[in-house]
Amino acid sequence: MNTYHNLIINHFTRAILVFFLILTFSSCSKGFPETPMVNSLRLNLKKGDTLRVAVYRGVASCEECAETVKSAIEKLGVKYKLDFVGPEELVDITEKNLSKYDIYVQPGGGQDINGAFRSLGQNRVQAIQNYVSNGGNYLGLCMGAYLADANNLGLIKDELDSEVGRPGFPVKNIDDTSVRLTWEGRNEYVFFQDGPFLLSAEGDQMFYKIASYANGDLAAARYSYGKGLVVLTGPHPEANNTWFEKAEIPLDKRPSQDLFKDLIQSFYR
Repeated sequence: MNTYHNLIINHFTRAILVFFLILTFSSCSKGFPETPMVNSLRLNLKKGDTLRVAVYRGVASCEECAETVKSAIEKLGVKYKLDFVGPEELVDITEKNLSKYDIYVQPGGGQDINGAFRSLGQNRVQAIQNYVSNGGNYLGLCMGAYLADANNLGLIKDELDSEVGRPGFPVKNIDDTSVRLTWEGRNEYVFFQDGPFLLSAEGDQMFYKIASYANGDLAAARYSYGKGLVVLTGPHPEANNTWFEKAEIPLDKRPSQDLFKDLIQSFYR
């Protein structure tokens, strides 16, 4: 009787151990993917997933713009790996290097769009185009949106122009300010530095409107390019309190939520 009883206990104990080993292995295998997530999640980023981001830093962006993007990524609440890329960085912009990342970010910059584009050089331009065409994600913020247009990187079919001076738009100069938008269906204020207005893309099944200016012009949107996605914004949802304070913009003219997170999420809808 004791031998039989012990046999039952041993079988039961072994079954419990096998169950927990399977559970543990399953959890670990989901936790840290070995390869980038390029368009594979379409998702909510899950705990344990690593968001791999390449952020351009160099003469085609403003001095603090790349660091501001890094701060915005840090606030997302997801596991991430971020590298600054560019001609003067440890990681240059090549197709092979970019293939390691889920998102390439082209931050804001100055007023010289042609100069910014020329500074990239043809090899880097081709690398960005191939990266997106093969399934990568491009995020263009203000200058980064201008650089994506048909005159430059060619990631969208249209040429972009400034929202300043458009009918019904309250800003009449290029001074730093805050503008009211409809952002994902809610009213928000966003930092603005002479950003472009966008155009809708008929026939693009991946086109998605993220935000519009108060006059109805498109302020942020998602497009497709080859197998990849392009998310562009005229205003600066990544702007932190330092930007608002330097421009002396009051608290009631700042975003009420993390709008940058919506941009990242729009790649995975």
